[in-house]
Amino acid sequence: MGEKVVGILGGMGPEATMELFRRVVKLTPAKKDQEHLRIIIDNNPKIPDRSRAMLEGGESPLPLAAETARNLERAGASFIVIPCNTIHHYIDGIRESVRIPVLSMVELSVERLASTPEVKRVGIVATTGTIKSALYRRALVAKGLEPIEPDDKTQEKVMEAIYRVKARGVDEEAKAMLSEVVERLRGIGADALLIGCTELSLLHEELGREGLKVYDSLQILAEETVRYALSL
Repeated sequence: MGEKVVGILGGMGPEATMELFRRVVKLTPAKKDQEHLRIIIDNNPKIPDRSRAMLEGGESPLPLAAETARNLERAGASFIVIPCNTIHHYIDGIRESVRIPVLSMVELSVERLASTPEVKRVGIVATTGTIKSALYRRALVAKGLEPIEPDDKTQEKVMEAIYRVKARGVDEEAKAMLSEVVERLRGIGADALLIGCTELSLLHEELGREGLKVYDSLQILAEETVRYALSL
């Protein structure tokens, strides 16, 4: 099977979309321009807030996310990846809206964790929407792993850090907030850390200094995007 065209359903948020694109380019085994993957990006920041829709009854992101997926299909994408964890609450609807595959960063990330024998108890840092929807919790339990989630107060700190990164990029205050969160998760038994929010993926290196093995959902998605596109 030949090389496939990557479709990135982006805008949730734009920084995470750029980061996925950057990582896919870096991971592609190309020695000249023509050996890189063809990538079609629809960066649609108008898709409504996922956490607000799930937790506060806000406008559903599904109609606009599905429309964006169809745009990518019409533009020639062979498959779709989405650099946003929380939108995966709606992935069934997105998959139903197109005829091409939609890879799940949640499924791919949990498969990676489950294939690592030394990992048993996984600390999750993610949006409140992702936590409350049990996206990762259910998937981890199904693979025989124990999810470790922040308490409500710690989760507020996670969300503060996420919205800070969205607004200002990575800064020292965001780093300090996440350092405190990771320390609490380790204190209640986590032996690995899953970054389940693409904004927090921008802090991957910083979180990796906290003494836990870090599994970054965005990095895993980038690696699997290249593998799938090249049919390796």
